[in-house]
Amino acid sequence: MTMNDALVIIPTYNEIENIETIIRAVFSQHHAFDVLIVDDNSPDGTAAKVSALQEDFSGRLFLEKRGKKSGLGTAYVHGFHWALQRQYEYIFEMDADFSHNPVDLEKLYQACHFGEADLAIGSRYVTGVNVVNWPLSRVLMSYFASVYVKLITGMKIHDATAGFICYKRAVLENIGIDKIKFVGYAFQIEMKYRAYAKGFRIIEVPIIFTDRTKGQSKMSNAIIKEAVLGVISLRIRKLFNQL
Repeated sequence: MTMNDALVIIPTYNEIENIETIIRAVFSQHHAFDVLIVDDNSPDGTAAKVSALQEDFSGRLFLEKRGKKSGLGTAYVHGFHWALQRQYEYIFEMDADFSHNPVDLEKLYQACHFGEADLAIGSRYVTGVNVVNWPLSRVLMSYFASVYVKLITGMKIHDATAGFICYKRAVLENIGIDKIKFVGYAFQIEMKYRAYAKGFRIIEVPIIFTDRTKGQSKMSNAIIKEAVLGVISLRIRKLFNQL
């Protein structure tokens, strides 16, 4: 089996309305990406749909089924370990709901493969505010969350909570993914902060983010609270060399 150099990890929970379309969209890109779906035992049959599609994309579409809904962060860490056990050089985070446009995968890949990025972020805020279908309150919350993160951590990143990312393999090998504490948006901040603390080069690539049109958002107050308090704890742990 010939293996591609890039793996797109997509965590899912009840994404039956989006899953087939997003998988086919990733596979239709010019660059050959493999796809790993990490499904948290979706009651709507998401995993069964992925299993059926594996016949069409043999050796390129993979499925890891977990016992229960355990949070975005742990799903990605599970996927990272899976990727590192194989020979992938570029490992991506991407949502299942088309808020991240599969066409932009190539831009992130190029930033890491041809450019100087160790970690490329699909950024909503690097060239203004590029968000479609969000209410103003959500845009402001997300935008000011990134300003807040910048203030506390010192990272010069415009979109610290972004979840559309390409990592070079070396980043995931060196930032201590088993020590990651957070599961929601704070997970995204922690990943970037760990890479930043290790001196990896982080580049933001402008994208247009479009809010989901199908399925349910997983946002909650607990996720927001974790992000707000989590940033402070990250900074303190860094000061005491406990990252």
